[in-house]
This record gives sequence, C-alpha cells and structure tokens, in this order.
Amino acid sequence: MGHLSTHVLDTANGKPARGIAIELFAIEGEKRRSILQTTTNADGRTDAPLMINEAFHTGTYELVFAVGAYFRALGTATADPPFLDVVPIRFTIAEPDGHYHVPLLVSPWSYSTYRGS
Repeated sequence: MGHLSTHVLDTANGKPARGIAIELFAIEGEKRRSILQTTTNADGRTDAPLMINEAFHTGTYELVFAVGAYFRALGTATADPPFLDVVPIRFTIAEPDGHYHVPLLVSPWSYSTYRGS
C-alpha cells in the first residue's frame, strides 16, 4: 500500500527542524478538509506517516508548515512580520500504491521542495 511522509530541514541553521507544526488538508474542489495536525520530531520528521494503507488515496492535498513560529522560537532574525510565516505545498497523489515523500527545505527567506523517495 502507498504512504505519504515528510520532513523539514532548516537550511539557515544546517539541521533538522524540530517542532514545526504541520497540517495536512485534502483538496476537494474549492474546499480544504483538514485530515491531520502533527509536529516534527528531533529528526525533522513526523513520528508516523501522514497517510498510510487505507487512509492513503489518490487526489490533491496540501501540507501547511508553520515555519514563522519555528524561526521565532529559535530567536532567528527575521523581518517583522516574517517574510515566510506559513508555507503551503499543494501536490497530487496519482499512484495509489506509491510512496510520496514531500520534504521542505526552509530558511526565513526561502524554501524548496521535491518529490523524494
């Protein structure tokens, strides 16, 4: 069965981003339905896959990462208000048996993502 995972790397400080709040939404037409809320662990990952087995479905999803709160908690110098506060990543799952890994590489000023393995 397929599954969805993520992790966050803090490229400004060169380490995994611990304590970032993440919310996963299913996108259904113009509506966003919250599926789960979680937080990254010491390795910048979630303790469990975001979706797995019966909960894993094809469709459009959005991961929302609260990076502004993370950098504020670290005391990292940012703009006020921060340039990046909440980072949404919208993506589509097309393979019902696939492994979708959606990492976020982030600093207070930029971010990048890709489909990982």
